[in-house]
Amino acid sequence: MATPAASRVLFSEAVRQVLLSWPVLQIAVDNGFGGVYGTQKADWMVDVVQQFFHDNADLQRGEVEDFLSDIMNQEFNTVVEDGSLPQMFSQWQQGALQTLRNTIDSLSQKKSERAKSDEDEEDEEPQVMECEPSAPSVSRKADPPEEEDGWTVVKKK
Repeated sequence: MATPAASRVLFSEAVRQVLLSWPVLQIAVDNGFGGVYGTQKADWMVDVVQQFFHDNADLQRGEVEDFLSDIMNQEFNTVVEDGSLPQMFSQWQQGALQTLRNTIDSLSQKKSERAKSDEDEEDEEPQVMECEPSAPSVSRKADPPEEEDGWTVVKKK
């Protein structure tokens, strides 16, 4: 059986892998839901979640989901429900460290496969689309919108 310190390090690594490979968090960071500091918020979230687990020995699954939902809502303006982290935590609580190691290895492998496919896409040369010149467009002056009962009505011609 692993020592408590080794168990804590393993769990911390699992939390990091789960959160950073969590599609909801990836989408939020990639699309700027957390603002310009989205990546830093994701790193901060890993630390906060790890501390939350270690400070609260008798967490229930719902408490963890609520905690994650609150962070995602407050920091990334995203409402979400996901059960992956509570599952990891329950495995750690039950001492299923080998299962946890396997899960970490699996997540790490998926992350490196995704990074490799991203690199392959970057290596491809951009395709150039050939277009024939077109006649210059003619612009018409639009009639001003009409107002009816305080509403602006725009009519399509």
